[in-house]
Order: sequence, then structure tokens, then C-alpha cells
Amino acid sequence: MAKIKTKYVCQNCGYINPKWLGKCPECLQWNTFVEEIEEKINPKVQAMANAALKSNIKPVKINSITINREERFSTNIPELDRVLGSGIIPGSMILVGGDPGIGKSTLLLQVSDNIAKSGKQVLYISGEESENQIKMRAKRLNVDSDNLYIYTENNLSAIEVVISDVKPDVIIVDSVQTMINPEINSAPGTVSQIKEATSKFMKISKKNAISTFIVGHVTKEGSLAGPKLLEHMVDTVLYFEGERYNTYRILRAVKNRFGSTNELGVFEMKSDGLVELENPSKVLISEKPTDVSGSVIVSTVEGTRSMLLELQALVAPTNFGYPRRTTTGVDNNRVALILAVLEKVVGMQIQNQDVFVNIIGGLRISEPSMDLGIALAVASSFKNIAIDASVAVTGEIGLTGELRTVSFIEKRIVECEKLGFSKMVIPRGNYSEDFAKDYNIEIVPVSNLRQAIYEVLGG
Repeated sequence: MAKIKTKYVCQNCGYINPKWLGKCPECLQWNTFVEEIEEKINPKVQAMANAALKSNIKPVKINSITINREERFSTNIPELDRVLGSGIIPGSMILVGGDPGIGKSTLLLQVSDNIAKSGKQVLYISGEESENQIKMRAKRLNVDSDNLYIYTENNLSAIEVVISDVKPDVIIVDSVQTMINPEINSAPGTVSQIKEATSKFMKISKKNAISTFIVGHVTKEGSLAGPKLLEHMVDTVLYFEGERYNTYRILRAVKNRFGSTNELGVFEMKSDGLVELENPSKVLISEKPTDVSGSVIVSTVEGTRSMLLELQALVAPTNFGYPRRTTTGVDNNRVALILAVLEKVVGMQIQNQDVFVNIIGGLRISEPSMDLGIALAVASSFKNIAIDASVAVTGEIGLTGELRTVSFIEKRIVECEKLGFSKMVIPRGNYSEDFAKDYNIEIVPVSNLRQAIYEVLGG
């Protein structure tokens, strides 16, 4: 009997080694190697490869290529269409990732129902749930289209046969980590199986112009499980973010070959599914407390959308030798930088204070225009002076305390004006006398952080 040959494959980057290693030398991650049986080359596959090399396909001039423009079709969920770039491109592959229980399957089942009701055939393939489980969730979400087919299978060979029979316009795969090719001697979720499943669905999608949504699991670090090749192969990568026990969710594009990667969609999880928030600013700042220090309204822009968020800070004397710096929703390093500017430039003695910073609603924002809001919230809590609830702020802070200009200042002002704010503090570089006359809101330009604190807190 021939000896079975094995290899060890890193589940994070796909690095192959003949022996087990504790740390991957390629991606430097620990305990990611899994033993897999070495695959033998199929003679039929080798013959097909040789035939492809002898094919008559030749390079063509780019000017001789004609484009068959295909119109995008809508998911009937404007927030999702915004993130995708105004709809779905036929034949595109879209990877949706997110934490367990965040709402990936719920969103895609709602999308399936909407597309099916528009007259297109949708095939929902699940390798994790039974037909009864999907039907129970569909009943709760009021999903009842005749053009929506449910298929509970994880065998790629069987799935390929069903796709050729049904001839769907859209495929939903939940999830790619459960798919398996029986010809490969490794468990579901391993690097080789994920690569094979993604490659198979990509060929089907491109050959038949079938739009495909693939659900991907994430690791405890928050990145998509499996090799990075998975993200490189697909056309669009969407991340579903938010606190699991908070009702608000953000859908963000981190890769999009057919649209912007700066767009985001905001949803709220309710008993009957995910509901889009057409005006998230109004909802996110509706419960802002009045006459309380440490709370400020910040204007931010994600993609083409302007949003107002409530940012809170708490400064309290530390009981330990090393003060804590805890943040939720903002970059911890950015907060440390702003605190250093407050100490050095403004003269606030917060080196012996615990500082906690939080964005209300469970959202995560990394735009630099949050800097001024963070600094003012910390200063408000430290001085115990409340910030007027009708004031909104925006601006990036430099290391010397200067305020730098921000993008899309007109959109930010319009959003503040629309929601009834009476005053907005902006960097002086964004201000001009002519454009300030166009708005029914007091616009206060400031040059540095010390001046901003004086304008908002009065000293």
C-alpha cells in the first residue's frame, strides 16, 4: 500500500510546508497550519490543461474589443444599491463578510426576495441551515416569492448540476466555508476547499452572467477567514459591521471594481428584519443629552453621505499608576495623539486622568474630521462645561494644534442646517465670505484648537 503524502497549509495566507510549524513564516500568524492530504494531479485535468495551451485563442488589440453594456439591476434596497454603486452588475461576484449573528443571512434573504419579486430567478444555496430553518426565517421576514429557490447542499458537483437546471439570474451562497469538492481530500473551510469553491462559482458566474453573492466568515481579528486570495478573486467585498447587541448595522465596501469603496449603508435590525435608515443622522443624535458635559455633535462624511454623530468622552482621575485610554468606534492611536496635543498646546493636565471616548450607536468612523469633536468632548468633560446641543463641529487637528481643512464642507453644512442646528464650527481654511451667505446657520471659522475651545466652551 502506497504511503499517503501530507502537507501543512497555513489557513491565513495559503503558505505550504512539508512539516508543521507553530508560526507561519509568510504571514507571521501563530497556530494556523492544518494538515492536508497532498492532491494528486488528475490525468483528465492535465489533458484539459494541455488542450487549453494548444487552443487558437490569440491576443487582440484593445481598440478592436466591443463592449456589451449591460444595465445594472436594483436590489430594491437603496442603502445596498448605494454601496454596490447604484445596483448589481450581471455576472459580478460579491463577497459579504461579518461577525456571527450580525445579519448577513437576513440581509441576503431579503435581497433574494426583492430580486425574485422583480421577475428574476434566484437560487439560495445554504450549507449551514436546513430548508425548514430557512423557511422559518423567511416567514418572519415576509419572504414569499415564487421565483426564489432554496437548495440546501454543500457538494460543489451537485450544486453545479442544479445551477445548470434552474438557470438562475442570481445565486446566494451561504457560506463559502461550508462548500466542499469531494475530489479534494481536505475538510470544509480549509484553504484548498475555499479556493476551489470560489474558483468554481467565479467560472459559473462569468460564463453565464449570473450575479453571485458569497457569504464569508470572519476570524476573531475581524478579517475574512481563509486565504487573501478569496478577496482578490471576487469583484466586490462588503463588510457588515456593528455591535451584535446593538440595533444599528453598517454595510461598508472595502473593494469594488464597479463603484466607490468609500460608500456605506446604514441599517437597523428589527423583529421583521433589517430596515434601512434613510436619515441616519436624525436617528443617531435623537437621544443626545442636554446640559451634560462630554457630549458633542460631529459632522462626518463617508463616501457621498454626510452624517451627524454624537461623540461622548469621560475624563476622570485614575486610581492606578498608568491612566487608561479606552475608545469605542474611533482609532485609539488617534485619540492618544489628540490628548498629547491637548496637553502640550492647550495646557490641559490630563496625564493622570482616565479617558474614555465613544461614538453612540455602535458605529466605527475613521475619518480625520472627527479630531475636533474628540478634543472638544474631552475638554468639555475635563472642565465639566456642557456643549450647546445646537452646535456641530468638524475639523482635523495637526500636531501643533492647527485646524486643517476637511472635504465636502458644503454637504456637512447642509446636513446641519437641515436638522436645525444654529451654529457650526469649521476650520478657517474651509471658510469664505461668499459661500457663508448661502446658509441659514452661523458658521464659525477657527484656526487652531485653542480658539475652537474658546468658541465652544467659552474659555
